[in-house]
Amino acid sequence: MTFRALVVEKDESGTTHAAVQTLADDRLPAGDVTVAVEYSTVNYKDGLCVGTGGGLVRNYPHVPGIDFAGTVLASDDARYSAGDKVVLTGWRVGEAHWGGYAEKARVKADWLVPLPKGLTTREAMAVGTAGFTAMLAVMALEDHGLTPEKGEVLVTGAAGGVGSVATAILANLGYKVAAVTGRAEQADYLHGLGAARIVARSDLAETVKRPLEAETWAGCVDAVGGAMLARVLGQMNYGGSVAAVGLAGGAGLPATVIPFLLRGVNLLGIDSVMQPYENRLRAWERIARDLPMDKLAAMITPAVLADLPKLGADILAGQVRGRVVVDTRA
Repeated sequence: MTFRALVVEKDESGTTHAAVQTLADDRLPAGDVTVAVEYSTVNYKDGLCVGTGGGLVRNYPHVPGIDFAGTVLASDDARYSAGDKVVLTGWRVGEAHWGGYAEKARVKADWLVPLPKGLTTREAMAVGTAGFTAMLAVMALEDHGLTPEKGEVLVTGAAGGVGSVATAILANLGYKVAAVTGRAEQADYLHGLGAARIVARSDLAETVKRPLEAETWAGCVDAVGGAMLARVLGQMNYGGSVAAVGLAGGAGLPATVIPFLLRGVNLLGIDSVMQPYENRLRAWERIARDLPMDKLAAMITPAVLADLPKLGADILAGQVRGRVVVDTRA
């Protein structure tokens, strides 16, 4: 038995090369459940792992793909049986463990969740890690008191994977969404997802000397970090919260503690990798209920395994919009 996979190899000079190969089933890593992968996605981490690894990949040859959805082929765990539809995100799959850029994957049962009712495997990967993270961010903001009546919600990096899904979910829930992008040509796309207005990246890209500005945002889903996050913290309404989900603008935070001390602002860290099982179920149930499928369809760009080396480079360069859905069988 064999399967096709995107395999990344490193030569003696340290240069990596990615190509689709046919592998024997005995190359699959250890695990409780073997899955026939149907779809995967392209995330920023995937771009790193398809390329030089970004410090995430320790052992080569390697199969990237930090998320996937498919059908169980065989299981040594009573929770899953052949034919069950499942989803995987996180747990360092695609980084430390072979991932979803393949026709088959073998993983621990603890890493899987059942495919939510009402979602297909393709839709689940249109959501993927990015959409799962976006839902976790919305849930965290709500858990800290955000409601549509509180005011406008900012989404930074709005044309990216996390930002696109966050925009669509928030708009569907009745929030007025201000979408930040540095690509003016994405305005129609973002309005189509439900954004009420577009904010130019340049308006928020630089820090200011004042630690506080006018109260503007009731909440924020921030995929950028860096100077933009510092600027946004000083513009939050009293008691408002920022859910930090990414660092496209840098890992540094040139901010002061003043917004936290004088306005009671909350900075909420969102991790999707090690989320407990029950919270994963909660997030996927909310996705099936609160993410409009017509908006999700508008985000999708289809791809196949052979497209992944280029797409990996594109997402690192900020040239991927919305959600790329990879049909691993094509």
